[in-house]
Amino acid sequence: MARRHDNRGAAPYSRSLRVNQVLRQVVAEELERLADADERLRMVTVTSVDSTSDLRQATVFLSSLSDDAADALADRRVQVQKAVARQTQLKRTPQLSFVQDPAVVAGSRVEDLLRQIHETDDDGGDTSR
Repeated sequence: MARRHDNRGAAPYSRSLRVNQVLRQVVAEELERLADADERLRMVTVTSVDSTSDLRQATVFLSSLSDDAADALADRRVQVQKAVARQTQLKRTPQLSFVQDPAVVAGSRVEDLLRQIHETDDDGGDTSR
């Protein structure tokens, strides 16, 4: 009879995934606080964070990133990094960079294409195929 391994003590995710989740939560909370003072950050939502294996850099993916929001994030990047350093127990605080989430952009593009197809069908397009 094969022996079962007891994995109750082992985490189901790798360390980098757990660190990315913590970074996402901390950055999202800090951006929410900053949005109260800076309205350029009001419509910014953190979708995910991807950090390098050595934790020197982390890319923060946002659902939308206007030019004004990008400027605000550039101005407040150090403040957000300080919040990460305060709220996490990491050996290094990663340097944050903010980019628009490509998955959200691709999803928006697909929605636009589907909407165009639907409008073409409603306008009397040939649907007798």
